[in-house]
Amino acid sequence: MRAIPVYRWRLAPEGLATIRQLRARGLRPGGQSVAAQLERPRRRRPPLVAYLYRIDQAKPVRPMTPAKWAALGRANTARRTCPQCCRDAGYVIPPSLGTCVPCTYPDPHGSEGTA
Repeated sequence: MRAIPVYRWRLAPEGLATIRQLRARGLRPGGQSVAAQLERPRRRRPPLVAYLYRIDQAKPVRPMTPAKWAALGRANTARRTCPQCCRDAGYVIPPSLGTCVPCTYPDPHGSEGTA
């Protein structure tokens, strides 16, 4: 096992990037191993760690196919559909609730109480 270099926050050399920085350039690591590690110090907690990859070895991001776009649309629709009333809530239903807000907190007075 080889040791990887560790750099402090904002002191990494040119030619290295995090996964988010690669994605912003339209790249992905492409199977390469981690080239270095970046540490951001914090008070009274362990440092934040980010892995760095070589930009020259990165590969272009694979394009989304029509099938992948369709699958993503179905997944997002499922996340917005209430399992109790089977309606599209118009927002992603929080896993903590499990159902849409009207199903989670039904109005005990009905709609007559609002005037």
